[in-house]
Amino acid sequence: MKPRMNFYQAAPETIKALVAVEGQITASGLEQSLIELVKTRASQINGCAYCINMHTEDARKHGETEQRLYLLNAWRESPLYSERERAALAWTEALTLVAETHAPDADYEAVRAQFTDSELVNLTTLIGAINAWNRIAIGFRAVHPVKVKVAA
Repeated sequence: MKPRMNFYQAAPETIKALVAVEGQITASGLEQSLIELVKTRASQINGCAYCINMHTEDARKHGETEQRLYLLNAWRESPLYSERERAALAWTEALTLVAETHAPDADYEAVRAQFTDSELVNLTTLIGAINAWNRIAIGFRAVHPVKVKVAA
């Protein structure tokens, strides 16, 4: 796969604005582990290899376990995630697939029970931001770093 363009160079002010949103979310008080789980789960749904690679590495750097990362796409069937994380992951899936789900009331009620108004706005903005990054990375064919030679 070959990148279509360097989007950082093509529109640096736009990318800076999206980076600033990320900075705001990081400073908002949401747990870093939760932020990385949300970013990784949305990226899994969207099939963004670049972002999955980045956010699983970031999650590991912040202490996330391999087991929780491996089981993230099956979080509903695993006891490894807290009720707060489960609510955030359901909301992530609902909003990432919003054309199909229309943000169900049950998912909203579950996330509402776990997050304050401010946290919920920040979580929802985080979900929107990672979906924007996924579309940029996929649309412009961003290629993740390759650390080992792939077998032929």
